[in-house]
Amino acid sequence: MRCCLLGLTVAITLLVPASGESQDLILDFFSQYLDSLRVQAGIPGLSVAIVGGNEILLEQAFGHQDVELAVPAGTDTPYHLDGVTQIVTTALLLGCVEDGHLALDDAVGQYDPDGLDATATVRELMSHTRRGASGPEFAHSLARFDSLTAVVNACTGSPIHEAVGQLFDRLGSTDTVPGPDAAGRFDSQGDTARAARYWHVLERVAAPYAIGGDTQPFASQHPATTLTAAGGLISSVRDVALLEIELRTGVLVRPETMAQAWAAPLGPNDEPLPHALGWFVQSYAGEPIAWQFGMAENASSSLVVVAPTHGLTLVLLANSDGLAKPFDLATGDLTLSPFARVFLELFLR
Repeated sequence: MRCCLLGLTVAITLLVPASGESQDLILDFFSQYLDSLRVQAGIPGLSVAIVGGNEILLEQAFGHQDVELAVPAGTDTPYHLDGVTQIVTTALLLGCVEDGHLALDDAVGQYDPDGLDATATVRELMSHTRRGASGPEFAHSLARFDSLTAVVNACTGSPIHEAVGQLFDRLGSTDTVPGPDAAGRFDSQGDTARAARYWHVLERVAAPYAIGGDTQPFASQHPATTLTAAGGLISSVRDVALLEIELRTGVLVRPETMAQAWAAPLGPNDEPLPHALGWFVQSYAGEPIAWQFGMAENASSSLVVVAPTHGLTLVLLANSDGLAKPFDLATGDLTLSPFARVFLELFLR
């Protein structure tokens, strides 16, 4: 499948509109080939948003959020974000740093003494690095990142599902639930209004699918049961787009703080490592890129790509693992994804 998708991407880039074409034409071109990639990957339902400046330039959905019931995917369809949850955790932690409630070089053991790597610092877990003999080394591990759950609880003064819920409330979001068990949690606390709102969203979550060798989907089950620092958040492309606008415009976190979050740490021989604070970072055609992906095998996948100097963001959410599993994105190279490559070729060339 990967060869077919990469071949289609090459064909697409050969047909890219000239740089002088209108933005509407380029957006239309992107939508057409995004759906072609979706079909090639056998993804049942895919929703997309492209953000430019302070506005959403494109909102679109393809396929079905529920194949059996023939429910079409929408831009308000809630999906599991999986690893993309890390960018929300990062926003909360950076807010704590700005407020003086947390230092990036605090040992995680102060907050989670029984965690997977209690001697690591908050900075190391956020950047997926370990201390090596010659300096920091890249070591991607969602299990280690999950130890930051206790840090969020401590520095915000609220359980993580409450802190994330309050963040999205401030955004005015309507399709986000802080974990599959959030409605039940608030119900048990007597907050019936919030619980009812979350139950309504959970009823609309895109059904998860595994993809057979013939690219035909069959129903599966999502593994997430609660919200943690590294996964469990449920949201729509529209709500993630709102979050990204607030991040990029300095509403949630100061611009200088985000610049720090997107600065690659240096490893041995002063080589930049692929993951900064909560985000993968790399350059494309000389331009800085910050991005993050999520995946639950045989269930869902997600991708968020930010081009800061262009003021552009891509948000993709799917109800199979087809956005991520075939491309080994955990190695830190965004260009392995044909979905990202089409975006990069069209908008950053």
